[in-house]
Amino acid sequence: MLYVEAPDEYTGQSAAVFLAGGISNAEDWQAELVASLAGIDAAVLNPRRKDFPMGHPEEGRRQIAWEHRHLERADLVAFWFPPQTVCPITLFELGACSSSPTAIVVGTHPNYARRFDVTVQLGLRRPEVTVLRSLEDLARAISEHPALQGTIS
Repeated sequence: MLYVEAPDEYTGQSAAVFLAGGISNAEDWQAELVASLAGIDAAVLNPRRKDFPMGHPEEGRRQIAWEHRHLERADLVAFWFPPQTVCPITLFELGACSSSPTAIVVGTHPNYARRFDVTVQLGLRRPEVTVLRSLEDLARAISEHPALQGTIS
């Protein structure tokens, strides 16, 4: 696995999965998921920075631009909605990806406040996508996803 964390750039040629989901006021679910994906031969693009200067407008713009570029570069976008926050930006990204041919996998914590809405809306837009209930299921879905086929070590 190649690990790329914002603000580092990924310009590689291997398959890549973008980790979309709650960051502000949310547990570091990305660390747990990355550990579960250690066996894949793909790039994992993580927007969560170890040290982000909150309230710095220039860095905020840089972060948003990084996420935009890397969402476009990813072969697969993996969404996770944790219970601590509604994740408005992640909902926006899910709407954009679900209205495009982008390959996606989606999971919500069972206690995520808008789980019902995500499930119903996604069922209408992308009925082939099942909303998963755990990070373990999300890791499995990423590892087995056709967008990454042939890249599992």
